[in-house]
Amino acid sequence: MAKIIEKHTIAPKMHYFRITAPWVIRHAQPGQFVIIRVNETGERIPLTIADMDSNEGSITLIVQEVGITTGKLSELKTGDEIQDVLGPLGTPSDVEYFGNVVLVGGGFGIAAIHLLAKALKEKKNIIHTIIGARTKELLLMENEMRIISDEVTVMTDDGSYGRKGLVTLPLEELLRDKVKIDRVIAVGPLPMMRALADVTRPYGVKTIISLNPIMVDGTGMCGGCRVQIGNETRFACTDGPEFDAHLVNFEELTQRIQMFRHYEKKSLESCLMEKQVNAIEKDMAGSGQV
Repeated sequence: MAKIIEKHTIAPKMHYFRITAPWVIRHAQPGQFVIIRVNETGERIPLTIADMDSNEGSITLIVQEVGITTGKLSELKTGDEIQDVLGPLGTPSDVEYFGNVVLVGGGFGIAAIHLLAKALKEKKNIIHTIIGARTKELLLMENEMRIISDEVTVMTDDGSYGRKGLVTLPLEELLRDKVKIDRVIAVGPLPMMRALADVTRPYGVKTIISLNPIMVDGTGMCGGCRVQIGNETRFACTDGPEFDAHLVNFEELTQRIQMFRHYEKKSLESCLMEKQVNAIEKDMAGSGQV
């Protein structure tokens, strides 16, 4: 069991969790993740470690409600307990002195680059961070990233905050202006990471992406996160989640992920219907109608 020390909502359907996990802290490094199981009958879901406190023995997780399990997790409150927290899992990020590093976080991916940014800064790298979201209210951890970064650029799709446009825009500008960039590291939705790879490829800038959005089981047993890297088939959960973006077969990966969208939608619709029925029955019981 892991106790929730602090939980609050930081954006619509985005929740901050700080939980006790001293067994994770002992070995965790940037880029790694944990497997969460809300209760004994719940499914296992992978979540990237956004921060950790060795003195408190806690880790920070940012949870986006996208399905049944994340919905159930988001219903928990401060003081509640999570059934299982397994980790750390995955291969740690490559953290060393590179020079000028551009970190790109889109949506939930902002939380995933936070711990990595701290580690890279400790190695004396110059950190330029680009963070983006659809709207201002969906933007995460801006203040935290400003504390770590030498420069921060904020992008929103609708222009409600920062600059209007996609996170690829300021990166393209830096490359066109021949700013020396030694490495680009990005975490976010798959289309965003694919677009970034296309931007940096002509310039030959080493670009690393995290494929944590495609992980399912998290331990290599299900095979759901397999991905073609160059001429090899790899698994995001055990071989990654970080890979060279210029070697990822995005076409094959995108097609396979889309195959399961229909089943995910039906499962979510069924869960929502069950919740509605339970709510109606509860109201009727309270009014003495049943």
